[in-house]
Amino acid sequence: MTYSVAVRALCEFTAKCGDLDLRFTPAPTAQEGIAGHALVANRRGEGYQAELALSGEFGPLRVRGRADGYDPERNRLEEVKTYRGDLQRMPDNHRQLHWAQVKVYGWLLCQQQELTEVELALVYFDVGSQKETLLTERHRAEDLQGFFEEQCRRFLAWAEQELEHIQARDVALEALIFPHGTFRHGQRQLAEAVYKAASTGCCLMAQAPTGIGKTLGTLFPLLKAVPRQSLDKIYFLAAKTPGRQLALDALDQLRARPLRVLELVARDKACEHPGNACHGESCPLAAGFYDRLPEARKTAAERHWLDRDSVREIALSHQICPYYLAQEMARWSDVVVGDYNYYFDSSALLHGLTSANQWRIAVLVDEAHNLVERARKMYSAELDQLNLKTLRKTAPAVLKKPLERVGRLWSELNREQAEEYRAYDVPPHKLLNALQGAVTAITDYLSDNPAALDSTLQDFYFEAMQFGRMAEQFDSHSLFDLSKRPGKGGGSLSRLCLRNLVPAPFLSSRFAASRSTVLFSATLNPRHYYSDLLGLARNTPWLEVDSPFRAEQLQVRVAANVSTRYQHRAASLAPIARLMAEQFAERPGNYLAFFSSHDYLQQVASLFAHEHPQVPIWLQARKMDEAERQAFIQRFETGGRGIGFAVLGGAFGEGIDLPGERLIGAFVATLGLPQLNPVNEQLKQRMAELFGAGYDYAYLYPGLQKVVQAAGRVIRTTEDRGVVHLIDDRFARPEVQRLLPNWWAIDNL
Repeated sequence: MTYSVAVRALCEFTAKCGDLDLRFTPAPTAQEGIAGHALVANRRGEGYQAELALSGEFGPLRVRGRADGYDPERNRLEEVKTYRGDLQRMPDNHRQLHWAQVKVYGWLLCQQQELTEVELALVYFDVGSQKETLLTERHRAEDLQGFFEEQCRRFLAWAEQELEHIQARDVALEALIFPHGTFRHGQRQLAEAVYKAASTGCCLMAQAPTGIGKTLGTLFPLLKAVPRQSLDKIYFLAAKTPGRQLALDALDQLRARPLRVLELVARDKACEHPGNACHGESCPLAAGFYDRLPEARKTAAERHWLDRDSVREIALSHQICPYYLAQEMARWSDVVVGDYNYYFDSSALLHGLTSANQWRIAVLVDEAHNLVERARKMYSAELDQLNLKTLRKTAPAVLKKPLERVGRLWSELNREQAEEYRAYDVPPHKLLNALQGAVTAITDYLSDNPAALDSTLQDFYFEAMQFGRMAEQFDSHSLFDLSKRPGKGGGSLSRLCLRNLVPAPFLSSRFAASRSTVLFSATLNPRHYYSDLLGLARNTPWLEVDSPFRAEQLQVRVAANVSTRYQHRAASLAPIARLMAEQFAERPGNYLAFFSSHDYLQQVASLFAHEHPQVPIWLQARKMDEAERQAFIQRFETGGRGIGFAVLGGAFGEGIDLPGERLIGAFVATLGLPQLNPVNEQLKQRMAELFGAGYDYAYLYPGLQKVVQAAGRVIRTTEDRGVVHLIDDRFARPEVQRLLPNWWAIDNL
């Protein structure tokens, strides 16, 4: 059995040393990198061979990759690296890694073409100036062979260990049995569809109701498919922390050792020194990171279960950064559990690793109805003028001029726009150029001043980089708009937004890179709304699983005489508190009460606590961390009694598994429909341009459909592109106005 490894992965394993150092930023975007490589190739002679496939073997190792280019006339092999900024600031260990890669390619070329020597070149291409910096070395074939074999020897012990792990994993997964005696109603149907999708290599959209065990019903069949479909990885992606925890709980139930399971968490949640920059001169866990990484990696690989706490424990015991240890272990884990952004974002770690290593992967997207809005945010960017004005007051002298140029051009845009809001056909090129100049200046400043940790400067820096990346990819799938508001002294301030509306062009490549992607949710209708906006193929299979519950198990009570519109909010407090108390007295137990905002929640909770002090209550607070969220959930104990107050659409709005008597009912107070505004009008217009008139507000706010469906009322049904419209364009019908601003009490779930 052979172990296949990419040249880049081999060299990153063997040739990285020294500190973790992220100062040589910002890196070019993927599009800039592709364009830069193409431009370099076009500048070469007619016989130049770009993207030259090379491979070789050393024992059980098969090393493969694509060299950027080879010029037979000069006998020169080139490795092209795109960059932005000052090349002199590149850390030495980065350059060392680049030379290692081109040397490995050099031997593979000499072996393939029977060369006795070759000239190796590192071509550093500045995406800003489009200038090349060429570094060359001439090497004999036997010297390159020795270097290649040394790298392979360093990797070989790890490769043999990984081969043993894969064989043991596949044997265990072949023998894996479902952890419960029988499947729940609908769970087998879901599991069979997921397994078939993985076997045939297609995506799947599955709408399955709450209560059938979707997490276990999707993970189990994919794990069974791993050895039979030669899958390298499974990615379980969730919108929120509770979804990740459900996946970890399901994997724990399956007990599929030696399966290696990794949980990825955001940098701000994993960072041990949030006030320090990510390099050895600032953070003690970055100093000597790559020197201590091999032992930490070995310990982590032996541990198998790598949730957040385990990764932190291992990392700190070896004095390295937990966040970047987890990133490293994504290469060596069988199942990775994380947020959507780790695969679908523009610079997603998991997608990048998948492409570079040519892995066969399967992806599970939990609560997939959230992916549209989350992806829109991933591929949108905003800049607020107030943040720039604040930064200019405290910015270092070297940054004053580039920031002033940005401010001047921004103010010109404000003066040219009379109305408060306007959408434009294209972003303003002069302002974009000024922003790029400011980003370059800030990059140089941070490289020269590694201890400079001004949060205002860093926030603007990252926002400006994201804005520049999204501007480069601006097309009909997005809007550029400017929203003005009054400023001090009679002037005005504004917010610039590159607002993605249709993420399909960005996401389609993510689906194409996987063997199978399964998108599942309890609410995935209208089908074509999600498939169109996410970029799924038109023939993507669809599965709708029947509910396991009988009609008599659900009771919906509508208090039609209580208006929760904003202007009626004060009058609604007492009736809501009374109805909640009556329901609790009728059937004591655990309840969740949902409100449209934190302010509304606080008002009802205060009144309820005053009038019914005998009923235990606990409240969702603003910006709760993971420990606080977990404490909130743990209050729902079997046999317990009380009411948890939460916000609609917040951390506890979905993905919370509270079976049996942990939760017996929910109260929902709705505020009514979103207000019409110019932004929504522009969104509606662009949706109509892209998809036809059928995509109106019902599609911008698909959650409204749930409200109408839950009430058992369908306001209007017309077919357009296979999608049912539930509400009319302007929400003006009396039926809608009477229906939606109601208070809901649902029990006996």
